[in-house]
Amino acid sequence: MDAASIHLVEDVLLVAIQEDITDTDILDLQDVLSERVSAEGARGVVIDISTLEIVDTFVGRVIAQLANIANLLDAETFVVGMRPAVAMTLVELGMHLPETRTALSLTHAMQRLRAAAGG
Repeated sequence: MDAASIHLVEDVLLVAIQEDITDTDILDLQDVLSERVSAEGARGVVIDISTLEIVDTFVGRVIAQLANIANLLDAETFVVGMRPAVAMTLVELGMHLPETRTALSLTHAMQRLRAAAGG
């Protein structure tokens, strides 16, 4: 799975999605992320989509699913780096991500995760 990388920092899994990610890669990422959240005991997940210039309904749905999987495994989840064009496309496609938190950047997400942890 070269189209995404996952790194553990401060009990938070940072997931960087590359622009050339395929549908198969995304499905693999769901499996790998759920395993890593559980195995590492991650208290947070930050999904960075800043390299994605466009999204379709499949990618939008999977981003929501990634966040929901992490949330169900008790890891507070943020999607960061969303470009305005991506946000507009998600709205135009009727994609609502009510369970998905967003932050402007990795820094903002980490600040919010630290605050939630009490430090």
